[in-house]
Amino acid sequence: MDERNWTEAWTAALDDLELGVADVERALRDAHLAPVEVVARVSAWRPPLDLGPLPAPLQVRANAILQRQLATARKAAETMTASRRQLALVESLRARPAANAVYVDTQA
Repeated sequence: MDERNWTEAWTAALDDLELGVADVERALRDAHLAPVEVVARVSAWRPPLDLGPLPAPLQVRANAILQRQLATARKAAETMTASRRQLALVESLRARPAANAVYVDTQA
């Protein structure tokens, strides 16, 4: 693969990664599930095997994408934890069987 094709292949791979991160960022920002098509596309992504080493001119972009991925993964974990807590709270507030009142009449 010549240098131009090599750089173009890496650029396309980084484009795909960036789109996936943007989709997840959008879903987290909008506080709802990503569309099925987005989840399918992101989960089906596989790293290209024949790219070779990252071209030096793309290093800054690749690092920026990595930082966005890490921040997004952290935010997704925080969101899942908050959702679990909220679900636990909702479950605890569900209607419970009425407890029998217990009073002792000390005057009788």
